[in-house]
Amino acid sequence: MINKLEDILQQLKGDKKVILSVAAAHDEEVLLAIQSAVEKNIIVPVLIGEENKIRDISKEIGFNLDGIKIIQKNTIEECAETAVKLVSSKEADFVMKGLLDTSVILKAVLNKEWGLRTDSLLSHVMVYEIPTYDKLLVTTDGGMNISPDYEQKVKILKNAIEATKPLGLEEIKVACLAAKEKVNPKMQATVDARALEEACEKGAFGEGVIVEGPLAFDLAVSKEAARIKGFESKVAGETDIMLMPTIEVGNGIGKALTYFAGGKSAGIIMGAKAPIVLVSRADSHESKLYSIAYGALIAGHNK
Repeated sequence: MINKLEDILQQLKGDKKVILSVAAAHDEEVLLAIQSAVEKNIIVPVLIGEENKIRDISKEIGFNLDGIKIIQKNTIEECAETAVKLVSSKEADFVMKGLLDTSVILKAVLNKEWGLRTDSLLSHVMVYEIPTYDKLLVTTDGGMNISPDYEQKVKILKNAIEATKPLGLEEIKVACLAAKEKVNPKMQATVDARALEEACEKGAFGEGVIVEGPLAFDLAVSKEAARIKGFESKVAGETDIMLMPTIEVGNGIGKALTYFAGGKSAGIIMGAKAPIVLVSRADSHESKLYSIAYGALIAGHNK
């Protein structure tokens, strides 16, 4: 079982590398992240973009491009199309957004003719390593879906479960967050959470998955809180996946885990035929590396 983000890097070290196609790679921050991943020996990159810029930047940062494939493309749309087509044609295993808007890469991903769309829903999955928690915590969705309804939450949760399986857990425990533990018809989050728990009991999320809800945050992460409240639970204090009721909750908790709890993190978009790495310029180099590694772990698991 993988308990720390650094463990993902160790897990990936081997002879069989996954291939990452990078759309619009002509950017220093992007190339620094790719350089770290190559030096850690966890991926084989294909760099798509303005070749002269890629080579100039790489020279400046000391990134040796020997043996690395570069595909010349002039526009961001061409970069996105080429990167996605490499994955859809099985020439690459997953894709990363470089120096282009998120909307451009997602439009390519969702192209009906050659994209990576499925019957699922694209959703954002984060995995956190928190000093005060004894295992990795997966959260979803704090980055894409604003106020998902029940059917959307089913798809978001299935995406998160798929992203969690490569961590090697014998059993995946899911907490569906709400402001209280009792169902209240006036609080849709509690209604949806209970419905998800019941769906899990009927096998909707496969074997080896336990879903409970509604659960408040304290119960999700603390056995002591559950004991004090007299709350019987198989998930409390042992949550692997925290399903958020809205994007505001997911975004707020995620930033609190990073800035208040000192958490390290990796992020990925799920719901397509392959993982999509979308790193932010505000992310640390460490976080960018972990996001690439997490995408590689999922892509390798799904091969």
